[in-house]
Amino acid sequence: MKPSVLHALCMLVLVLAALYTAFLYAPTEVTMGEVQRIFYFHVSSAWTSFLGIFLVLLFSIFSLLNGSRAWDIRAAAAAEVGAIFCSLVLITGPIWAKPVWGIWWTWDARLTSFFVLWLIYMGYLMLRRLVELPEQRARLSAVFGILGAMDVPIVYMANRWWRTQHPQPVIAGGENSGLDPAMRVALFVSLAAFTSLYFYLWRLRCGIEELQDSGDALHRQFQSMS
Repeated sequence: MKPSVLHALCMLVLVLAALYTAFLYAPTEVTMGEVQRIFYFHVSSAWTSFLGIFLVLLFSIFSLLNGSRAWDIRAAAAAEVGAIFCSLVLITGPIWAKPVWGIWWTWDARLTSFFVLWLIYMGYLMLRRLVELPEQRARLSAVFGILGAMDVPIVYMANRWWRTQHPQPVIAGGENSGLDPAMRVALFVSLAAFTSLYFYLWRLRCGIEELQDSGDALHRQFQSMS
């Protein structure tokens, strides 16, 4: 399962469009200034992190139901790529926070629950490294992935349920919480670009894992013949 040339071209166009809209098309935010432009990439990375853990949940359920190696590969690839974007959130967030809040980090509900999500990603990847038996690894990873996905609603609702340092929602946060129309366009283009990039990397990682499986099968075949 490798990405097509068309997918690569579409992704490239979307990424270039995201850079243009974020840095040139969207206006400068009055209060925060230029540093606010991190918002488009920070939010898009967070959305992609949620997408990744949702796919881990979905593919893990399928893996448990039929025991197919194909679903296990898809879940593992979804977690590996999702972990990259989850890490980007933890990098871009403090860069944005320091000039705006005056601090790099605070242990409020939204930030802490998202850090837990990053730990879940890391734990999932470590589990897959530590368990050697393929069938046992697939089952344990699937259960861990399903349980880990429960953190996402907490992350999403944290700044709605509790008072946090993190800003309140600006897209679905109620009256007078919306974005400038040009900023909204820049955000949606960035979301599309990051989503396309995620699926490109996911398909690439699935393809690599499938090739590795084929190579391992050939190696075992040659060993049995010798």
